[in-house]
Amino acid sequence: MAVAVLCAAFFLPAGSLGYWQAWAYLGVVFIPGFFVIIYFVKRDPKLLERRMRFKEKIREQKIIITVSNIIFSIGFLIPGLDYRYHWSVVPVPLVIISDMMVLLGFMIVALVFRENSYASRIIQVEKDQKLITTGPYSIVRHPMYLGVLLAMLFTPLALGSYWGLVAFAPTAIIVALRTLNEEKVMMRKLPGYRAYARKVRYRIVPFVW
Repeated sequence: MAVAVLCAAFFLPAGSLGYWQAWAYLGVVFIPGFFVIIYFVKRDPKLLERRMRFKEKIREQKIIITVSNIIFSIGFLIPGLDYRYHWSVVPVPLVIISDMMVLLGFMIVALVFRENSYASRIIQVEKDQKLITTGPYSIVRHPMYLGVLLAMLFTPLALGSYWGLVAFAPTAIIVALRTLNEEKVMMRKLPGYRAYARKVRYRIVPFVW
């Protein structure tokens, strides 16, 4: 389903199946993604179950998710239009580097999933949930969002579009707002999180924030 949606978002605006940057991007995202899903089907099906939960209960998060969905919908359409009307000329090496950064972002997310089986799609603290402080969580408090930011902010360049950067730029603000709201929940409901936050200073980007 996700493959079909992205193909429509890329190739219909582009008006051509010759949009090679889109083919490369789809390969970078879905080929490793297939093997990651197979891995967790065997090793941690409960994680996949949590990732299938979409109904946020927190009002602020509902607003954030709605806004982010709008941003992504627009952002994924612009590169195809950019390809059709030749608005941008992104050098091939930069496209390839950006694809690698997108892959790195998704690899970080996969590493987070392996480390933290409670990495749900929605903001919640489950009964008997344990605080995870190992692996990438020993570096930043929200490593999954670091991976998401890398993947999303390099997506426009991987798709050969400078104009797409304008559409995806608000992603950083959206992720920051989601992080701050999530931390309020963690501080209240997850035992040990306050002490953990004092020990691991940075939320998403090491030495920055």
